[in-house]
Amino acid sequence: METLFNKNSHSKPLIIAGPCSIETPEQLDNTVQELVSQGINLIRGGVWKPRTRPGSFEGLGSIALPWIQEIKNKYPVKFAIEVASAQHVEEALAHEIDILWVGARSTVNPFTVQEIAESLKGVNIPVMIKNPVNPDLSLWIGAVERFQKIGIQDLAVIHRGFSNFRDQIHRNSPLWQIPIEFRTHFPDLMMINDPSHISGKRDLVPIIAQKALDLNFDGLIIESHCNPDQAWSDAAQQLTPKNLEFMLSQLKTRKVKFEAAEMLNQLAEIRSQIDQADHDLLEALHRRMQLVEKIGEYKKLNNVAVLQMERWKEIFDSRPKWGESLGLNPELIQEIFGILHQESIRTQTEILDKIESNN
Repeated sequence: METLFNKNSHSKPLIIAGPCSIETPEQLDNTVQELVSQGINLIRGGVWKPRTRPGSFEGLGSIALPWIQEIKNKYPVKFAIEVASAQHVEEALAHEIDILWVGARSTVNPFTVQEIAESLKGVNIPVMIKNPVNPDLSLWIGAVERFQKIGIQDLAVIHRGFSNFRDQIHRNSPLWQIPIEFRTHFPDLMMINDPSHISGKRDLVPIIAQKALDLNFDGLIIESHCNPDQAWSDAAQQLTPKNLEFMLSQLKTRKVKFEAAEMLNQLAEIRSQIDQADHDLLEALHRRMQLVEKIGEYKKLNNVAVLQMERWKEIFDSRPKWGESLGLNPELIQEIFGILHQESIRTQTEILDKIESNN
């Protein structure tokens, strides 16, 4: 059985594009016409739009489905929409929608995922599953497993970033380590990146898209609108089809397999150096934790509180600056030392408990 999301059948990254929301027949037609002229034949469009707060535009709903059918009769395209309930699925199938996706606000709820999955039992249709809003790998894995269990074979996942109130750059933090970890569980599933929802700003879309391709993502799903500044939703992150065409022409795909012996040898040498650097890091971490144990014992013997806020503030302020002077990302250094601090507190507390239990 031929499947859309078969990794081996695509020599180039899969591109899905279209408006955040379907607004009018004219808007949909104009956008699709321009995208088709670029060779894009997988179109996305919002019919039902679950929004965070009431009052936002939540899609036209069922009224837009016949417009999609008219577009499919006019242009050689397949159409993808988001569904959030069994009723949505029923209406989508009745209007011959080609591809369904489960949104981030649905993936976070196992009951909703199960309802949508069961409504597709016995149906042969491609399904894409977005990561949940919150950075919970298990929820994402569980959603895929629910669809696999009811027999959906043609599956892909979409990485659209995660809510993070601390991120001042992205609309949704990419947290690249989560999709990378996900791929270790499902190496054969296509993983598609959504740079529009990660960036929230159209000037960041190319940067996120290139990063995804550098990490060997299998495709991109991008919001494109014939007049994005007048869009009824997500105006700031949508590209005109013309700008999308230019962006795609500038993106570079990386080699996945190395064939030349010389290249393989160079790669092996660099990896060996990385292994040694990692070993050195672990030895340094071991030395640091030994010192943490010593200071924990000293604090106990001298009746000093484990948590010293002035010292922690000094570390939290100075280490990112040290890292930045070495060309390292200060936000990364903050995160690393935040984890180290938590482990230091845990270690010192354990020492305190052990000493008290021996007395």
